[in-house]
Formats: sequence, structure tokens, C-alpha cells
Amino acid sequence: MNKAFTRESETDLDDEQELASPLPAGARNYMTPGGFARMKDELEHLVQKERPELVAIVAWAAGNGDRSENGDYIYGKKRLREIDRRIRFLIRRLDNAEVVDPAAHRDEGSDQVFFGATVTLCSAKDGERTVSIVGVDEIDTARGYISWVSPMARALLKAREGDTVTLHTPGGVDELEIVRVRYVPLATNGAVEQTNAG
Repeated sequence: MNKAFTRESETDLDDEQELASPLPAGARNYMTPGGFARMKDELEHLVQKERPELVAIVAWAAGNGDRSENGDYIYGKKRLREIDRRIRFLIRRLDNAEVVDPAAHRDEGSDQVFFGATVTLCSAKDGERTVSIVGVDEIDTARGYISWVSPMARALLKAREGDTVTLHTPGGVDELEIVRVRYVPLATNGAVEQTNAG
């Protein structure tokens, strides 16, 4: 197989993966302040530290002669493409981000579910559980953080405490009763998670 053809097809696949987005067409990329800060910190680390160090290694490896069998050069170029792809992804996500602080703009007595809400719900199948509605890049199932575009979040949005909503799943239909709605700061930033753990 021709190497030029292989590299070209890998690039095409990379571009297709970059174009795929969990956001509905034309939708804003809602994020919590912690999630925005985490992604911005990752971008800064990649641009200012990791990428320049890797460029130096690749330049050194390129100066060693035959590049076709030079592991440092081959691996370095591959990792450089991965970093550049991640940088483009982060820039796109941050440029389209709309930061919404769950604790800042909701009234104290607000009982309606919007982005950033922490909702305690009860169902016949799963009993009582708590979920928080966050951005597509902040999902953490262990903490109960679900994306605002997920089927459950879509069923809950704009409902109020005491309402019962219907959730259609592959396993059937589930009735979810909204027990409590709160707007509290969420641990979507790595620094916040470490502080809360200690």
C-alpha cells in the first residue's frame, strides 16, 4: 500500500471525527464556569508547554538522519497531529461556548429545571437519584452529571418540582417524578474536584 494513500486516508478520518458534534445543529455550547476553565487550562497547557516540547523533540529526531525508521520522529509527528487536532477541537468548543453559572442567575425559590440544575427525581424502576444538567464536554456519570442534550435532560428541561415527566428509553417508558430542583455550584473543574475531595 502506498504511504501517501495511507496518510491521506488517516487525515480524512481525522477530519470526519472533528466534524462530528453531539450538539444539535446551530445550538450553543452551554458550559459551567468550571468546565470552561478546565478546557481553557488544557488548551493553554497544550499550546504553551506540551506542543513546544514535542516540536523540539521532533526537530532533534529529524536531524538524526533516516526518518523512515526513526521512532522518535515517527511517534513525535503522530503525537503532534493528535495535539493539533485537540487544540483545534478546544478552540472551536471554547469559541462557541456560552458560560452559564448555575448558582448565579436563578432565583432562590426557582423550581423550574434549566441548564445547571441539580434535580432529585424518583422513578418506579430506579428509585430516587440526583442528576445535574451540564454541558456536553462536562459529562461525569459517576457524579450524576448529564448532558443538556441527553434524552433525560430533554425530558426534564422546563419541568417544575412536583411534575412527572415521561422518559422514553430503549428499555421502555419510565415516569420520572421531580422531587427537588436546586441551583448550586458544580464540581466541573479539576481544581474544584480536588478541593471537595479533601
